[in-house]
Amino acid sequence: MLFYIISLLFFLPSLTSSSEAQTWIKAGYWYTGSESPVTDIDSTLFTHLTCAFAHINSSTYELSISPSDEPYISTFTDIVRGKNPSITTLLSIWTEDSNFTTFFSMAAQPSHRSTFIESSIQTARLYGFHGLDLYGIKPDTNTTNMETMGILFDDWRSAINRESTDTTRSPLLLTMAGHYLPSLNNTSYPMDSIRRNLDWVHIISYDYHLSTKQNFTAAHSALYDPSSNVSTDYGIKEWISRGLPVTKMVLGLAYHGYAWTLVDPKNNAIGSPARVRARTLDGSMFYKFIKSYMKCYGEEVGYNSTYVTNYCITGSVWIGYDDVEAIRTKVSYVREKGLLGYKVWQVSADENWVLSTAVNEEYTNRYGVNHLYDFSV
Repeated sequence: MLFYIISLLFFLPSLTSSSEAQTWIKAGYWYTGSESPVTDIDSTLFTHLTCAFAHINSSTYELSISPSDEPYISTFTDIVRGKNPSITTLLSIWTEDSNFTTFFSMAAQPSHRSTFIESSIQTARLYGFHGLDLYGIKPDTNTTNMETMGILFDDWRSAINRESTDTTRSPLLLTMAGHYLPSLNNTSYPMDSIRRNLDWVHIISYDYHLSTKQNFTAAHSALYDPSSNVSTDYGIKEWISRGLPVTKMVLGLAYHGYAWTLVDPKNNAIGSPARVRARTLDGSMFYKFIKSYMKCYGEEVGYNSTYVTNYCITGSVWIGYDDVEAIRTKVSYVREKGLLGYKVWQVSADENWVLSTAVNEEYTNRYGVNHLYDFSV
């Protein structure tokens, strides 16, 4: 009996950590326009994968999938489940057109809402997805738009529950990718409806600064910013103050960076004068391309712990991005704040799964998860 008790006490921390790990969201997006095929995804590194994007038809308000995307979307779940049979998949819905006209026109009319909702559920079931994700809607100063958004979520959740009851299937997940700030001036996302109806909100904690717009170098996914409120930590605190529980927040991790051309190569700190964009048409670069570029041209590589970001400088080119150091720190932040997990944009930008592996290692090393029992890793 004494041996049994000692053995139980020895393994209990591992079993507890394993249970916690299995409920933690380790999610990522895969985009149909990606250069890397779905078959390349190491789905064992994730609990949830989201395929992006479906769209809202501007005339019928039905969920639509372009013919060029259909072969990828229709086979996505089967392919990623080949490596990880327990993976949960979601279909993401793009909303960004001119001033989100189509989305709000749909949400404002009961008949249009019904058409959209029913078609979204049918499409998710047809292609084997386990949930639906709404991407890109920002808080709007028009209070009516925010109110109709809340009604949409109420109707959507009711329809999902009804379909689940009628078919005896598990209800679809319903999530949203939200702006890092939940409010604009005095108008906020419909927080009560979000709390009632959504399984989680993925906070878009990146693209704060774009090299097509700012004429200075910047940490586009800064965890902290001592000079402004444009940071992830500030945004998370705002979401909390508006009433969203941390257990419904999933932090966005960026597997991309942005390049600027320095005005003076000797003046190369964050915030230094720069000409807009470098290297690519919009200045954006996948992590794997940044690493490849650094191997060929990198002269100075560093990590800024104040902003929690990495950078690479070669000549007059300055690239800000997140490498292993920044990613590990952000994962630690997620756990310390009690958030539900993280979600990557986008998984195919990784280099040989270096960043996603680092995320898992940070969790394992920090919280003592025993690989023998942690079936989610």
